[in-house]
Amino acid sequence: MNIVVWNENRHEKTNETVASIYPDGIHGAIANFLKEAGHDVTTATLDEPEHGLTEELLEKTDVLIWWGHMAHGEVQDDIIERAKQRVLDGMGLIALHSAHFSKIFKSLMGTGCDLKWRESNDKERVWNVDPSHPIARGVGEYFEIEKEEMYGEHFDIPAP
Repeated sequence: MNIVVWNENRHEKTNETVASIYPDGIHGAIANFLKEAGHDVTTATLDEPEHGLTEELLEKTDVLIWWGHMAHGEVQDDIIERAKQRVLDGMGLIALHSAHFSKIFKSLMGTGCDLKWRESNDKERVWNVDPSHPIARGVGEYFEIEKEEMYGEHFDIPAP
C-alpha cells in the first residue's frame, strides 16, 4: 500500500520537548512504523512546495494520513481541493490528533467541525465504514479504545 503521512511539522520546530521526542517529526515516527509493517511510505509537510502534496504523489497514494493541530489556516485551498478530490475518487484519509479541524476534514464533512473536547476515561468505538478499502484489511466491523479523550458537539446533557 502507498501511504503518505502529512504533518504541519510546527510543534517539532517550536517546542524543544516535542523535538526531543520526535527528532524526525511525528510524521517520521508514523512513517517508520508503517515502513516496518511493509508499506511504501512517503512523508510531506506544510513548508514543502505544494505542502508536499503534488498531483503526482496524490495520484499514486492509497491512504493519506493527516496530522494537524495549530496551522490549519496555512494550508492552501487549492491543495485541499486536490486532496479532497482524491478522497472522493477513493483514496483513504485518516485524520489524526486535531485534524478534525483541518481544512481537508471540514471540507469533506461539510461542517465547521467546531467540536468540544474533554479528557476522559470513556471507551471509544471506531466503526469500519468501508471494509473493502485496503487500509481496513484485517479490521473487523469496529474496534474499541478502552480509555480515550472525547470529542462531540456538546457535553451538557439536560436532566430528564
